Amino acid sequence: MQTGATDDRQARRPVLIQLRGQTPVSQALVDSLAWTLSLLLATLIRFDFHWSRLDVLGVAAMVPLAVEAQLVGGYVTGLYRGRWRYGSFDEVAALARAAAVTTGLLFLLSLVLDRHPVPLSSVVGAGIGALVLMSGARYAWRLRRERRLRPSGGTRLLVLGAGEGGVQVVTAMLRDPRSPYVPIGLIDDDPAKRNLRILGVPVVGSRRKLVDTAKRLSADALLVAIPSAPAALLREVSEAADAAGLPVKVLPPVRDLFGASIGIEDIRDIDTRDLLGRRQVQTDVDTVAGYLTGKRVLVTGAGGSIGSELCRQIVRFEPAELIMLDRNESALHAVQLSIEGRALLDSENLVLASIRDTETVDEVFAARRPHVVFHAAALKHLPLLERHPAEAVKTNVLGTLTVLQAAAAAGVEHLVNLSTDKAADPVSVLGYSKRISERLVAHFAEATGHPYLSVRFGNVLASSGSVLTTFQAQLTSGAPLTVTDPEVTRYFMTVEEAVELVIQAGAIGRSGEVLVLDMGEPVRIADVARRLADKEAAQDGLAREIVFTGLRPGEKLHEDLFGQGEVDRRPVHPLISHVPVPPLSPDAVSHLHEAHGDEAVAELRELCQGTPIEHGILRQDG
Repeated sequence: MQTGATDDRQARRPVLIQLRGQTPVSQALVDSLAWTLSLLLATLIRFDFHWSRLDVLGVAAMVPLAVEAQLVGGYVTGLYRGRWRYGSFDEVAALARAAAVTTGLLFLLSLVLDRHPVPLSSVVGAGIGALVLMSGARYAWRLRRERRLRPSGGTRLLVLGAGEGGVQVVTAMLRDPRSPYVPIGLIDDDPAKRNLRILGVPVVGSRRKLVDTAKRLSADALLVAIPSAPAALLREVSEAADAAGLPVKVLPPVRDLFGASIGIEDIRDIDTRDLLGRRQVQTDVDTVAGYLTGKRVLVTGAGGSIGSELCRQIVRFEPAELIMLDRNESALHAVQLSIEGRALLDSENLVLASIRDTETVDEVFAARRPHVVFHAAALKHLPLLERHPAEAVKTNVLGTLTVLQAAAAAGVEHLVNLSTDKAADPVSVLGYSKRISERLVAHFAEATGHPYLSVRFGNVLASSGSVLTTFQAQLTSGAPLTVTDPEVTRYFMTVEEAVELVIQAGAIGRSGEVLVLDMGEPVRIADVARRLADKEAAQDGLAREIVFTGLRPGEKLHEDLFGQGEVDRRPVHPLISHVPVPPLSPDAVSHLHEAHGDEAVAELRELCQGTPIEHGILRQDG
């Protein structure tokens, strides 16, 4: 993304540089003429325009002195050496300095002469007049130039936000004749900006009058010019724009701009991720690099949605070795291709194995001796695990135990286990199994003395099996959108955000904890479905049906971030909570491999309801 954005901005640069089009010679001629006229007019004004009192020879003597002083001063300050863009505020400031120096020299010269060539007041007046004329000439030229650069046609755009983002994007559109957009007005709720104009584009109203304003100005689209606008605002604006019949466009978050100015190429259509988007956790790169750089890092479940993104992000920190373990050979092929640009499957970094295979996992850890482990391998589809609880036991519980035992034996220094918000006060097989895995991690953290910890987060947007992926598939096939309950809500986060949290956890998390991200407000799934259906209907004219199927076994109407008795404490990062986890001895789960069906569910539930005592030995509540 960075390269593409940079190239686009460089492609646009010649258009903007044309604003410098005045040559140093032409600038010097304009400034010389300005001083000539100013000296003449200032002297005439001093004598109330009585030509008979004008000392023509005195004025004629002062003009070349003034011109010479201005040219020398202007050259020294960089005015005639292309140091500033013609007509810019920086150039006008330099112009004022040169004019002040010239005025001072002329004033001193008039003082020391026995006979003043022109009155002293005329010298001061001429300096002010020259500055006004020189600045005015530059402003007039730049205004004419900018008007010539304005696009002649394109999408008539209402711009929401008259702040810095709005200023930059309006400026970019009006200074590029190739712009496909023409800003026709700004929308802003700040009363102080009611009369504001940006390059002639006025503030035309507030969000409350969006529909009327769009109709009055014949707008074609609405641009939200607020980088990193919160999802709540985007949803509100999107609903208002729908009522006005306007498609909505947005700018990328500030973190995606890489410090560059906002440009036309940054404008894109709003999508569902924006409407569900959240604040992004900012990783302390120096801290992160300290425990990844030069280390051997192993990722289980490396081919999954989270695991593959983890691998792509970890590579940035230059580990000594990145070991990617997964039981899915096609997934390993895909992740190698995304990282290396090739997928010959001949790298020792790829390990085809299942975490259920204790012997193979032990061999891998013993041979590769990783320093850091990210445990992302898991079964995650709640309805399937309700039907096949023994599979959840084998992978999420016993598979995790296998990884933990191998890590402890190999002396792994950091281990981060990926959990889910369904582990908070669990009511499903998925929740039970992930809660038990959190407690097993806490036990090994206590046993090894190393920072072994878990990270708990919600639904990952666009991951395999996510609600957005499902909705999109249903829209493509023409099937109704299925939602379990009209009131069901879920927490959402992007895969990048989830991975950033996981990586940061290894840096700031403490042994045996669960790190829980502040996920903002939960989102109603029915609202997401309705918005997608409306968008599709607007594009192809076909109504999209939404069918409510009812909550499935093990599903909650609303997810919890914290379980009963867990306290929201944020000692390190304002968006990350640290929750201590009671350890669970491996002995308590050793018999689970024999459990199946309802028996397995009952065993899992009982383990989650247990209360830990000293040394992680489980005592069951009555």
